Amino acid sequence: MKRLMQLVAALALAASACAAGAQDKVVYHFDSGIAQATKGLRNIRNHLDVDPKAQIVAVAHAEGVDFLMEGAKTGNNQEFAALVGDLSSRGVKFEICEITLKNRNLKKDQFILGPGFTPSGVVRIANLQSRQQFSYIKP
Repeated sequence: MKRLMQLVAALALAASACAAGAQDKVVYHFDSGIAQATKGLRNIRNHLDVDPKAQIVAVAHAEGVDFLMEGAKTGNNQEFAALVGDLSSRGVKFEICEITLKNRNLKKDQFILGPGFTPSGVVRIANLQSRQQFSYIKP
């Protein structure tokens, strides 16, 4: 019985240590253009200000890729490249849908440096949610 109690105590301690070191994982979904991007990047910045250890992936498809294009600017005439660069330096990963590139006749070299590419934005979001337990946010 004493041995069982020690085992239970050790398991409880291990579980609490895992929970204390747990990291939130969140996927932000961009598909609606510049206004959504402005709001979404602000959400991500605020998210990291409160929870700097959060693991964040921003997936863009359809009109959501526009803010990641060279020269794209916010409504206040600020370049998105600087905002994306700042968030990337804080660990945020940006991914662009290759199906969107094909459908819109866009080329990878039209985008700012930093973001990666994924075969399908929708499939990537689904995989992050179902297989990797990422929470979903659509700004």
